[in-house]
Amino acid sequence: MHPMHGTHKSARGFTLVEIVVAIGLIALVLGFVTMASSGRLQRAALSHAGQDLVAALRYTRGQAIVTGEEQRLALDVEKQTYIAPKKPEVALPRGLKLALLTAAEEQISETSGAIRFFPDGSSTGGRVRLTAGERKWDVEVAWLTGEVRQREVEQ
Repeated sequence: MHPMHGTHKSARGFTLVEIVVAIGLIALVLGFVTMASSGRLQRAALSHAGQDLVAALRYTRGQAIVTGEEQRLALDVEKQTYIAPKKPEVALPRGLKLALLTAAEEQISETSGAIRFFPDGSSTGGRVRLTAGERKWDVEVAWLTGEVRQREVEQ
């Protein structure tokens, strides 16, 4: 008897349709996972940028107290950057936006301004809003005390 003749074993495999459906389901699941982790990464980047800005503002306040001279942190909303005294310019990560609310006398130009700190620790006050997609964080500087706080803005 020839090996091809006689008992006929049925070989079962996957059809092209089954393979395409399986690949489609995998792509769909990966899409959801990517979107979820992207949101977490965006939230982490926003929180980290806010913490860095808070540290820069507190540093600037500390410099005003230690040196006995007014110090200011300058912000450029067009370039999405800020700079503290004696420090290099810091650019926000891609996808984050910066908005500034400060005293009129601290407006440097249409797209830039500053928050000034005085030797007694007080400041001109202001608010910097960091935005990533739908998420928003405010970094607020109290004018009387110079206290710097960060909080997430409720939607």
